[in-house]
Amino acid sequence: MGPAWVVAFSLFGIGGLARAAHYPLGVAIAATVGIWAGPAQAIFFVASAAKTAWPVIALSASLSSMRMLPMTIALLPLLRTPRTRLTSMVAASWFMGITVWTESLRRTPALPRDMRLPFYFGFAMTCMGVATCTTMLGYEIVSRVPVPMAAALLFLSPLYFVVALARNAKVGADWLAIALGMALAPVAMAYVGGGLDLLVLGLVAGGLAWFWGYRTRRRLAGP
Repeated sequence: MGPAWVVAFSLFGIGGLARAAHYPLGVAIAATVGIWAGPAQAIFFVASAAKTAWPVIALSASLSSMRMLPMTIALLPLLRTPRTRLTSMVAASWFMGITVWTESLRRTPALPRDMRLPFYFGFAMTCMGVATCTTMLGYEIVSRVPVPMAAALLFLSPLYFVVALARNAKVGADWLAIALGMALAPVAMAYVGGGLDLLVLGLVAGGLAWFWGYRTRRRLAGP
């Protein structure tokens, strides 16, 4: 349950954003269940409060979630069995999030293949259920919470993501990918942005680290 509470408290501030944008509690709950990703929810409430056009809001929220694409591509093959239906894979991709991806990628390889998808859905639904409760709590009391504390709670999820990556790093290429990602993050934010910076950053840093690891293995294997 520990990781579920991380994602739950990181969405605590979303309820406050919904209230500040003068939306009813039901919309805040629907956003957590329907949009799920915290940054996309923040874009939705902040942009709608600023009277931004709905097509622009939809496009911005969608682009902010593009970072989930490589995570989905990496995880779904671990969950799939020869009998898994396409609808199950589509449903699994709906629940994808940083904490759900991190814990599933860490735990599912040790499970029998036919138990991986049930574990994933159980964990993801637990995260979403607890996060919905904290969204409701944030909607009711966020006005009493100092702004720095609300911002810190929203920062919990990416912080947990970095710590989990470091915990799961096993070879030099893993550490190189993390180091390159951190070093190139400001460059990606400055010159890519638009919600695509993390996607491009992952492809570049991960690709360079993989190539270095590949060349190292070839060199150690000899001619």
